[in-house]
Amino acid sequence: MQHNLGFYLSDVSRLIRRRFDSYARADGLTGAQWRVLLTVAKVPGINQGQLAEALEVEPITVCRMIDRMESAGLVERRPDPNDRRARLIFPAEHAEQLIAAAAGHGARVIESATAGLAPEDRERLLGLMEHIRRNLLDDALFASREPA
Repeated sequence: MQHNLGFYLSDVSRLIRRRFDSYARADGLTGAQWRVLLTVAKVPGINQGQLAEALEVEPITVCRMIDRMESAGLVERRPDPNDRRARLIFPAEHAEQLIAAAAGHGARVIESATAGLAPEDRERLLGLMEHIRRNLLDDALFASREPA
């Protein structure tokens, strides 16, 4: 099991998330709130449905998280000019400081995780991961390999 690429990718992802979440707690946020804040900062004006899809959670879960984060002054909802029933989500002004902190936390986690790797090995690893990612996004590639 431990010499399986899927296992390693999943386990490394889990461990990176756990390390990052420990920094998030120190800043007074949950890991889930960090992911919401970073996604909203990356796509300001995202709607709740799109946010739920991006985070791979149910829309009601995102709604509750946004409610709490809005109350805490981390995000704000604004009316959608194209749909009067919808609200768009933006990071609050002071959230920029938290977003900058998140970038620093992420850099520290990755720096520690890749300690001992030569710079060229880090670049090669990134290239290999991007190649795997592209393959996984290629529906045609998977369609051609499905059992008949």
